[in-house]
Amino acid sequence: MSDETTVADVRSTGDRFLRLVTAGWIFFLLMALIMIFAVLRPAQFGSGYNLQQLAINAAILLVLATGQTYVVITSGIDLSIGSVLVFASVVSAKVMLALSGADGATYGTTAAGWDIIAIGTVAALISGGLWGALNGFLIAVARIQPLIVTLGTLGMALGGAQILSGGVDVRAMPELLVSHVGSGRLFGIPMLVIIAAITVVIAGIVLHLTRFGLQVFAVGSNAEASRRSGIPTTARLIQVYTISGVMAGIAAVMANARFATTTINGHAMDNLATISAVVLGGTSLFGGAGTVFGTVVGVFIPIILLNGFVILGIPPFWQTVAMGAVLILAVWIDQLKRRLRKRGK
Repeated sequence: MSDETTVADVRSTGDRFLRLVTAGWIFFLLMALIMIFAVLRPAQFGSGYNLQQLAINAAILLVLATGQTYVVITSGIDLSIGSVLVFASVVSAKVMLALSGADGATYGTTAAGWDIIAIGTVAALISGGLWGALNGFLIAVARIQPLIVTLGTLGMALGGAQILSGGVDVRAMPELLVSHVGSGRLFGIPMLVIIAAITVVIAGIVLHLTRFGLQVFAVGSNAEASRRSGIPTTARLIQVYTISGVMAGIAAVMANARFATTTINGHAMDNLATISAVVLGGTSLFGGAGTVFGTVVGVFIPIILLNGFVILGIPPFWQTVAMGAVLILAVWIDQLKRRLRKRGK
Protein backbone atom coordinates (compact mmCIF):
# COMPACT_ATOMS: atom_id res chain seq x y z
CA MET A 1 0.00 0.00 0.00
CA SER A 2 2.85 2.38 0.83
CA ASP A 3 4.37 1.76 -2.61
CA GLU A 4 1.06 2.63 -4.27
CA THR A 5 0.84 5.75 -2.15
CA THR A 6 4.38 6.74 -3.14
CA VAL A 7 3.62 6.26 -6.85
CA ALA A 8 0.43 8.31 -6.49
CA ASP A 9 2.31 11.09 -4.71
CA VAL A 10 5.01 11.15 -7.39
CA ARG A 11 2.38 11.27 -10.14
CA SER A 12 0.50 14.04 -8.32
CA THR A 13 3.73 16.04 -7.94
CA GLY A 14 4.51 15.49 -11.62
CA ASP A 15 1.05 16.64 -12.63
CA ARG A 16 1.36 19.79 -10.53
CA PHE A 17 4.72 20.50 -12.16
CA LEU A 18 3.24 19.97 -15.64
CA ARG A 19 0.36 22.30 -14.86
CA LEU A 20 2.85 24.93 -13.70
CA VAL A 21 4.93 24.54 -16.86
CA THR A 22 1.99 24.57 -19.26
CA ALA A 23 0.11 27.46 -17.65
CA GLY A 24 1.25 30.63 -19.34
CA TRP A 25 4.72 29.44 -20.41
CA ILE A 26 4.53 31.39 -23.66
CA PHE A 27 3.92 34.63 -21.76
CA PHE A 28 7.03 34.02 -19.67
CA LEU A 29 8.96 33.26 -22.87
CA LEU A 30 7.83 36.59 -24.32
CA MET A 31 8.92 38.42 -21.17
CA ALA A 32 12.25 36.61 -21.23
CA LEU A 33 12.89 37.61 -24.86
CA ILE A 34 12.04 41.23 -24.11
CA MET A 35 14.38 41.29 -21.10
CA ILE A 36 17.23 39.59 -23.00
CA PHE A 37 17.12 42.00 -25.93
CA ALA A 38 16.55 44.99 -23.63
CA VAL A 39 19.63 44.08 -21.59
CA LEU A 40 21.85 43.32 -24.60
CA ARG A 41 20.79 46.35 -26.67
CA PRO A 42 18.89 48.74 -24.36
CA ALA A 43 19.34 51.85 -26.51
CA GLN A 44 18.16 50.21 -29.73
CA PHE A 45 15.57 47.69 -28.57
CA GLY A 46 14.08 49.79 -25.78
CA SER A 47 13.74 53.00 -27.80
CA GLY A 48 10.27 54.45 -28.24
CA TYR A 49 10.62 54.31 -32.00
CA ASN A 50 11.50 50.59 -32.00
CA LEU A 51 8.65 49.69 -29.64
CA GLN A 52 6.18 51.55 -31.85
CA GLN A 53 7.50 49.77 -34.92
CA LEU A 54 7.04 46.43 -33.16
CA ALA A 55 3.42 47.30 -32.41
CA ILE A 56 2.78 48.51 -35.98
CA ASN A 57 4.34 45.37 -37.46
CA ALA A 58 2.12 43.24 -35.25
CA ALA A 59 -1.14 45.11 -35.90
CA ILE A 60 -2.25 43.56 -39.21
CA LEU A 61 -1.14 40.04 -38.27
CA LEU A 62 -2.90 40.38 -34.92
CA VAL A 63 -6.26 41.11 -36.56
CA LEU A 64 -5.84 38.11 -38.87
CA ALA A 65 -4.74 35.84 -36.02
CA THR A 66 -7.75 36.83 -33.92
CA GLY A 67 -10.06 35.53 -36.65
CA GLN A 68 -7.95 32.39 -36.92
CA THR A 69 -8.34 31.88 -33.15
CA TYR A 70 -12.11 31.54 -33.52
CA VAL A 71 -11.63 29.00 -36.30
CA VAL A 72 -9.05 26.85 -34.51
CA ILE A 73 -11.14 26.79 -31.33
CA THR A 74 -13.86 25.04 -33.37
CA SER A 75 -11.22 22.44 -34.35
CA GLY A 76 -10.94 23.97 -37.82
CA ILE A 77 -8.31 25.79 -39.84
CA ASP A 78 -8.35 28.68 -42.32
CA LEU A 79 -5.58 28.52 -44.91
CA SER A 80 -7.31 31.09 -47.12
CA ILE A 81 -7.01 34.02 -44.73
CA GLY A 82 -4.06 35.70 -46.51
CA SER A 83 -5.65 35.34 -49.95
CA VAL A 84 -8.95 36.69 -48.65
CA LEU A 85 -7.04 39.72 -47.35
CA VAL A 86 -5.56 40.23 -50.83
CA PHE A 87 -8.96 39.88 -52.52
CA ALA A 88 -10.62 42.30 -50.08
CA SER A 89 -7.80 44.82 -50.47
CA VAL A 90 -8.13 44.78 -54.28
CA VAL A 91 -11.93 45.11 -54.13
CA SER A 92 -11.69 47.97 -51.65
CA ALA A 93 -8.98 49.78 -53.65
CA LYS A 94 -10.86 49.34 -56.93
CA VAL A 95 -14.09 50.66 -55.42
CA MET A 96 -12.39 53.73 -53.93
CA LEU A 97 -10.49 54.37 -57.15
CA ALA A 98 -13.67 54.19 -59.25
CA LEU A 99 -15.66 56.44 -56.90
CA SER A 100 -12.86 59.01 -56.76
CA GLY A 101 -12.97 59.34 -60.54
CA ALA A 102 -9.24 58.70 -60.85
CA ASP A 103 -7.69 56.86 -63.77
CA GLY A 104 -7.12 53.14 -63.27
CA ALA A 105 -3.39 53.62 -63.86
CA THR A 106 -3.12 56.32 -61.21
CA TYR A 107 -0.11 56.17 -58.90
CA GLY A 108 0.30 57.85 -55.51
CA THR A 109 -2.80 59.11 -53.72
CA THR A 110 -6.25 60.35 -54.66
CA ALA A 111 -8.41 63.09 -53.21
CA ALA A 112 -11.20 60.74 -52.14
CA GLY A 113 -13.11 61.84 -49.04
CA TRP A 114 -14.10 59.90 -45.94
CA ASP A 115 -17.42 58.91 -47.53
CA ILE A 116 -15.59 57.06 -50.30
CA ILE A 117 -13.18 55.53 -47.80
CA ALA A 118 -16.16 54.31 -45.75
CA ILE A 119 -17.69 52.67 -48.83
CA GLY A 120 -14.35 51.06 -49.68
CA THR A 121 -14.08 49.76 -46.13
CA VAL A 122 -17.56 48.25 -46.25
CA ALA A 123 -16.67 46.64 -49.59
CA ALA A 124 -13.61 45.03 -47.98
CA LEU A 125 -15.62 43.73 -45.02
CA ILE A 126 -18.38 42.33 -47.23
CA SER A 127 -16.00 40.66 -49.69
CA GLY A 128 -13.98 39.14 -46.85
CA GLY A 129 -17.13 38.03 -45.04
CA LEU A 130 -18.52 36.37 -48.17
CA TRP A 131 -15.38 34.27 -48.63
CA GLY A 132 -15.59 33.31 -44.97
CA ALA A 133 -19.27 32.40 -45.28
CA LEU A 134 -18.45 30.25 -48.31
CA ASN A 135 -15.79 28.43 -46.28
CA GLY A 136 -18.23 27.91 -43.44
CA PHE A 137 -21.01 26.66 -45.72
CA LEU A 138 -18.78 24.11 -47.44
CA ILE A 139 -17.41 22.89 -44.10
CA ALA A 140 -20.63 22.85 -42.05
CA VAL A 141 -23.22 21.96 -44.71
CA ALA A 142 -21.30 20.17 -47.46
CA ARG A 143 -19.19 18.41 -44.79
CA ILE A 144 -15.87 18.93 -46.57
CA GLN A 145 -12.73 18.98 -44.43
CA PRO A 146 -11.63 22.53 -43.45
CA LEU A 147 -8.10 21.86 -44.71
CA ILE A 148 -9.38 21.03 -48.22
CA VAL A 149 -11.99 23.80 -48.35
CA THR A 150 -9.69 26.61 -47.26
CA LEU A 151 -6.85 25.31 -49.42
CA GLY A 152 -9.22 25.55 -52.37
CA THR A 153 -10.51 29.03 -51.51
CA LEU A 154 -6.90 30.13 -50.91
CA GLY A 155 -6.29 29.68 -54.64
CA MET A 156 -9.71 30.97 -55.66
CA ALA A 157 -9.46 34.22 -53.67
CA LEU A 158 -5.92 34.92 -54.84
CA GLY A 159 -6.86 34.14 -58.43
CA GLY A 160 -9.93 36.36 -58.13
CA ALA A 161 -7.78 39.24 -56.90
CA GLN A 162 -5.40 38.80 -59.82
CA ILE A 163 -8.30 38.71 -62.29
CA LEU A 164 -9.77 41.93 -60.88
CA SER A 165 -6.42 43.73 -60.88
CA GLY A 166 -4.91 42.18 -63.99
CA GLY A 167 -2.16 40.82 -61.78
CA VAL A 168 -0.92 44.35 -61.06
CA ASP A 169 -1.17 46.05 -57.67
CA VAL A 170 -3.51 49.03 -57.35
CA ARG A 171 -1.06 51.80 -56.50
CA ALA A 172 -3.44 54.64 -55.74
CA MET A 173 -5.07 55.09 -52.34
CA PRO A 174 -6.97 57.99 -50.82
CA GLU A 175 -4.59 60.50 -49.24
CA LEU A 176 -6.77 60.67 -46.13
CA LEU A 177 -6.57 56.89 -45.65
CA VAL A 178 -2.79 56.83 -45.94
CA SER A 179 -2.06 59.91 -43.85
CA HIS A 180 -4.68 59.51 -41.12
CA VAL A 181 -4.85 55.72 -40.78
CA GLY A 182 -1.67 54.30 -42.31
CA SER A 183 0.71 56.75 -40.67
CA GLY A 184 -1.66 58.71 -38.45
CA ARG A 185 -1.60 58.83 -34.66
CA LEU A 186 -4.06 59.50 -31.87
CA PHE A 187 -2.56 60.74 -28.59
CA GLY A 188 0.80 59.59 -29.93
CA ILE A 189 -0.40 56.03 -30.57
CA PRO A 190 -0.35 54.78 -34.19
CA MET A 191 -3.87 54.44 -35.60
CA LEU A 192 -3.11 50.95 -36.90
CA VAL A 193 -2.31 49.86 -33.35
CA ILE A 194 -5.52 51.44 -32.03
CA ILE A 195 -7.63 49.68 -34.69
CA ALA A 196 -5.96 46.35 -33.90
CA ALA A 197 -6.44 46.85 -30.15
CA ILE A 198 -10.13 47.72 -30.50
CA THR A 199 -10.71 44.75 -32.80
CA VAL A 200 -8.95 42.35 -30.44
CA VAL A 201 -10.79 43.65 -27.35
CA ILE A 202 -14.19 43.31 -29.01
CA ALA A 203 -13.33 39.84 -30.33
CA GLY A 204 -12.10 38.81 -26.88
CA ILE A 205 -15.28 40.02 -25.19
CA VAL A 206 -17.48 38.21 -27.71
CA LEU A 207 -15.49 34.99 -27.44
CA HIS A 208 -15.08 34.84 -23.67
CA LEU A 209 -18.05 36.73 -22.22
CA THR A 210 -21.04 35.92 -24.42
CA ARG A 211 -23.31 32.95 -25.03
CA PHE A 212 -22.10 32.84 -28.62
CA GLY A 213 -18.49 32.45 -27.47
CA LEU A 214 -19.47 29.72 -25.04
CA GLN A 215 -21.12 27.83 -27.87
CA VAL A 216 -18.03 28.24 -30.08
CA PHE A 217 -15.96 26.50 -27.42
CA ALA A 218 -18.62 23.80 -27.05
CA VAL A 219 -18.62 23.09 -30.80
CA GLY A 220 -14.83 22.75 -30.73
CA SER A 221 -14.92 20.42 -27.73
CA ASN A 222 -17.57 18.06 -29.09
CA ALA A 223 -19.65 19.06 -32.12
CA GLU A 224 -22.05 16.11 -31.87
CA ALA A 225 -22.73 16.64 -28.16
CA SER A 226 -23.25 20.35 -28.84
CA ARG A 227 -25.77 19.58 -31.56
CA ARG A 228 -27.69 17.21 -29.29
CA SER A 229 -27.78 19.82 -26.54
CA GLY A 230 -29.51 22.29 -28.85
CA ILE A 231 -26.60 24.39 -30.06
CA PRO A 232 -26.99 25.28 -33.77
CA THR A 233 -23.57 23.92 -34.72
CA THR A 234 -24.01 24.48 -38.46
CA ALA A 235 -24.87 28.15 -37.96
CA ARG A 236 -22.03 28.62 -35.47
CA LEU A 237 -19.43 27.18 -37.85
CA ILE A 238 -20.62 29.39 -40.71
CA GLN A 239 -20.55 32.41 -38.40
CA VAL A 240 -17.05 31.62 -37.14
CA TYR A 241 -15.60 31.36 -40.63
CA THR A 242 -17.48 34.53 -41.60
CA ILE A 243 -15.85 36.29 -38.66
CA SER A 244 -12.45 35.13 -39.91
CA GLY A 245 -13.27 36.55 -43.35
CA VAL A 246 -14.42 39.87 -41.89
CA MET A 247 -11.19 40.08 -39.90
CA ALA A 248 -9.29 39.58 -43.16
CA GLY A 249 -11.35 42.46 -44.59
CA ILE A 250 -10.36 44.73 -41.70
CA ALA A 251 -6.72 43.72 -42.14
CA ALA A 252 -7.03 44.47 -45.89
CA VAL A 253 -8.03 48.08 -45.22
CA MET A 254 -5.20 48.40 -42.71
CA ALA A 255 -2.70 47.01 -45.24
CA ASN A 256 -3.92 49.40 -47.95
CA ALA A 257 -3.55 52.30 -45.55
CA ARG A 258 -0.08 51.30 -44.38
CA PHE A 259 1.50 50.51 -47.74
CA ALA A 260 -0.53 52.91 -49.93
CA THR A 261 -0.96 50.05 -52.41
CA THR A 262 -2.43 46.59 -52.57
CA THR A 263 0.13 43.87 -51.86
CA ILE A 264 -0.98 40.95 -53.99
CA ASN A 265 2.21 38.95 -53.55
CA GLY A 266 2.89 39.97 -49.96
CA HIS A 267 0.64 37.66 -47.96
CA ALA A 268 1.56 34.15 -49.07
CA MET A 269 2.71 33.19 -45.57
CA ASP A 270 -0.03 34.90 -43.56
CA ASN A 271 -1.94 31.64 -43.08
CA LEU A 272 1.05 29.87 -41.54
CA ALA A 273 1.99 32.95 -39.50
CA THR A 274 -1.49 33.19 -37.98
CA ILE A 275 -1.73 29.47 -37.27
CA SER A 276 1.69 29.59 -35.58
CA ALA A 277 0.64 32.59 -33.48
CA VAL A 278 -2.61 30.91 -32.44
CA VAL A 279 -0.88 27.65 -31.46
CA LEU A 280 1.91 29.49 -29.66
CA GLY A 281 -0.77 31.40 -27.75
CA GLY A 282 -2.15 28.18 -26.31
CA THR A 283 -5.16 27.52 -28.55
CA SER A 284 -5.43 23.78 -29.03
CA LEU A 285 -5.32 22.41 -32.57
CA PHE A 286 -7.83 19.82 -31.35
CA GLY A 287 -10.34 22.58 -30.56
CA GLY A 288 -12.29 23.59 -27.48
CA ALA A 289 -9.54 25.59 -25.77
CA GLY A 290 -7.83 28.90 -26.38
CA THR A 291 -7.80 32.62 -25.59
CA VAL A 292 -7.52 35.82 -27.59
CA PHE A 293 -4.96 37.11 -25.06
CA GLY A 294 -2.80 34.06 -25.74
CA THR A 295 -2.95 34.83 -29.46
CA VAL A 296 -1.75 38.38 -28.78
CA VAL A 297 1.29 36.94 -27.02
CA GLY A 298 1.80 34.40 -29.80
CA VAL A 299 1.80 37.14 -32.45
CA PHE A 300 4.57 39.09 -30.72
CA ILE A 301 6.95 36.13 -30.28
CA PRO A 302 8.18 35.95 -33.92
CA ILE A 303 8.09 39.73 -34.37
CA ILE A 304 10.26 40.35 -31.30
CA LEU A 305 12.56 37.47 -32.25
CA LEU A 306 13.17 38.92 -35.71
CA ASN A 307 13.60 42.44 -34.37
CA GLY A 308 16.03 41.30 -31.69
CA PHE A 309 18.06 39.21 -34.12
CA VAL A 310 18.39 42.16 -36.50
CA ILE A 311 19.49 44.48 -33.69
CA LEU A 312 22.03 41.92 -32.46
CA GLY A 313 23.34 41.39 -36.00
CA ILE A 314 22.20 37.75 -36.12
CA PRO A 315 21.16 36.68 -39.65
CA PRO A 316 17.33 36.89 -39.67
CA PHE A 317 16.93 33.42 -41.20
CA TRP A 318 17.90 32.04 -37.79
CA GLN A 319 14.49 33.30 -36.71
CA THR A 320 12.81 30.54 -38.72
CA VAL A 321 14.95 27.95 -36.92
CA ALA A 322 14.04 29.37 -33.52
CA MET A 323 10.36 29.70 -34.42
CA GLY A 324 10.23 26.11 -35.65
CA ALA A 325 11.62 24.89 -32.34
CA VAL A 326 9.20 27.05 -30.33
CA LEU A 327 6.25 25.87 -32.43
CA ILE A 328 7.13 22.20 -31.86
CA LEU A 329 7.43 22.95 -28.15
CA ALA A 330 4.00 24.62 -28.19
CA VAL A 331 2.35 21.58 -29.78
CA TRP A 332 4.09 19.25 -27.31
CA ILE A 333 2.85 21.33 -24.37
CA ASP A 334 -0.66 21.28 -25.86
CA GLN A 335 -0.49 17.49 -25.81
CA LEU A 336 0.62 17.57 -22.18
CA LYS A 337 -2.41 19.70 -21.35
CA ARG A 338 -4.70 17.20 -23.05
CA ARG A 339 -3.19 14.33 -21.03
CA LEU A 340 -3.78 16.25 -17.82
CA ARG A 341 -7.39 16.94 -18.79
CA LYS A 342 -7.97 13.27 -19.59
CA ARG A 343 -6.73 12.35 -16.12
CA GLY A 344 -9.38 14.69 -14.73
CA LYS A 345 -6.87 16.91 -13.04
